[in-house]
Amino acid sequence: MFSRAQYEAVITEIEAGLKTFEGQLAQVVPAANSATNHWYVPPPVAQGFKWIAEKTVEVGTAILNWFLDLLKGAVAPIFMFVDSWRWMDIKGKANGVSTDLTAQNLVVDDTDWSGTARDAYLAAAGAQSAAAARVGSIAGATSLNLLACAGAGLAFYIVLAGVLAKLIAALAVSIAGMSSGIFTAPGIALFLEEAGVNTAIVVTAVSTLAAFLGAQVTAMITLHGDAVDPTSFPNGVWPKANAGQYSDATVKDGDADWSLRSK
Repeated sequence: MFSRAQYEAVITEIEAGLKTFEGQLAQVVPAANSATNHWYVPPPVAQGFKWIAEKTVEVGTAILNWFLDLLKGAVAPIFMFVDSWRWMDIKGKANGVSTDLTAQNLVVDDTDWSGTARDAYLAAAGAQSAAAARVGSIAGATSLNLLACAGAGLAFYIVLAGVLAKLIAALAVSIAGMSSGIFTAPGIALFLEEAGVNTAIVVTAVSTLAAFLGAQVTAMITLHGDAVDPTSFPNGVWPKANAGQYSDATVKDGDADWSLRSK
């Protein structure tokens, strides 16, 4: 299920989180330099923590750029949702036309009109009704597929927001550890550990999303098959109304499509 309000809130949260994350990365190396720039800190320890700080910035920057790339497609689910809504409107209109052209709605009382003309008229109207119904079916399927894609996008970005929140928290702990002067390697290197675990979660989410969108290719092919199916669209075009076959009523040219019968 897709909620536009929820989706926009998630994207806003991610955008704000990326700004926070970027600001945190700028604090890492200064915090490490400040904490190790004391006489009582052995040079090997200082070098070790500076290395961890530099590696943290390197990994964090790569993650930041990756997240920014993933965010470039954030507008797509919204357009999918809007288009899904519009396609459902098309479905309603097409099905309305199809219903209006059914024999039950065109002829209320057979005693008022009967004969060859009536039968030809209903046959032509039936073809129009079937074609309109096919348009409604295609529009409905298109709408549902777009909505499913939008929902998959929402689920993906929810995962992204959760991972980003964990990375921000882990980086905050690492910065605090560096700034405090309490040199506990596990605490300061917590971000690197979280980065490894949580980026794996994102990779899995990306793979799942890619597999889902790949399955949509099958749906697109099915929709294309419905659109070109000659059952409702003879020769790939909208069925002609029988009235179009009787447009030439000129009797004198010898090739009239129809004429009045003389008594």
